[in-house]
Amino acid sequence: MNNTPPIIALDFPSAQETFAFLKQFDGENLFVKVGMELFYQEGPYILEQLKKQNCRIFLDLKCHDIPTTVYKAMKRLAGFGVSLVNVHAAGGSRMMEAALEGLEAGTAAGQKRPSLIAVTQLTSTSPEMLQHELLIKTPLEETVLRYSKLAEESGLDGVVCSVHEAERICRETSPSFLTVTPGIRLADDKKNDQVRVATPAMAREKGVSAIVVGRSITQAEEPVSAYRNIVREWEGIKA
Repeated sequence: MNNTPPIIALDFPSAQETFAFLKQFDGENLFVKVGMELFYQEGPYILEQLKKQNCRIFLDLKCHDIPTTVYKAMKRLAGFGVSLVNVHAAGGSRMMEAALEGLEAGTAAGQKRPSLIAVTQLTSTSPEMLQHELLIKTPLEETVLRYSKLAEESGLDGVVCSVHEAERICRETSPSFLTVTPGIRLADDKKNDQVRVATPAMAREKGVSAIVVGRSITQAEEPVSAYRNIVREWEGIKA
């Protein structure tokens, strides 16, 4: 997945709005993220239609349950033909191992299974929230690093983390271990409900594998232009 294009978060409430947005990118082979809102509204239909448009898909459902349930869920998700799926690292090693086993069991012979990554801490989580609400006294960076190592030990392909933890994760895990980072904004954009945000250039400098960008593209006045600006910054191309 290294050197992958920016993943566009399709945070829309319906297929109709999603495809109206994507029509602006006619002819582009995009990597897109389908999250809970869109998938719960449209189900597998939305994935089938996106694949017809040659989109690669990150199915962002953040599974977190007992190992048996996650195994069965991942076995089903494997049949959708997406590129990337995720679980919560907080589910523990046995749950993550079960998720991987489910993906492998559900992937048809001769097909590549989806890459599996674990959410460490949401980019909306602040150090204060971690300590005072979640009662996790370990510093945020140390918690994220521990979850990342646990995911690697469990056989996963990588993690979801913020750019701010990615450099250390890259340093302390194997070179092939993926770091997928949401909370990406251009320098002049609003943070909205994200706390640990960064620019595409910062992500590139920290050695991130892939960036996920939502509102900076989907709510831009000219989404295609915004997307191309992010691509240039992500690839280190000077304007």
